[in-house]
Amino acid sequence: MRRAVVSVMSNIAEGFDRNGTREFRQYLAIAKGSAGEVRAQLYVALDAGMIEAKEFDDLSRNAAEVGSLLGGFMKYLQQCRKNGVKFK
Repeated sequence: MRRAVVSVMSNIAEGFDRNGTREFRQYLAIAKGSAGEVRAQLYVALDAGMIEAKEFDDLSRNAAEVGSLLGGFMKYLQQCRKNGVKFK
């Protein structure tokens, strides 16, 4: 689960540093997938008794919000007319 959480942040950073909007969107999509992976792993942790229901609810809600924010950012970038510094 820790690796999936780190993957979210790492993919956002890597995509941003590539200086191209299309590539950034691609890496945001990967980050969004990692947020979904975190949610799936939270279910495993809950079922295994590793976390309580309250902790699951809080963490799952946070992971879902991150995924939603990433999706919104991807949609914004798709509509944006800028291609990024890479294409100037």
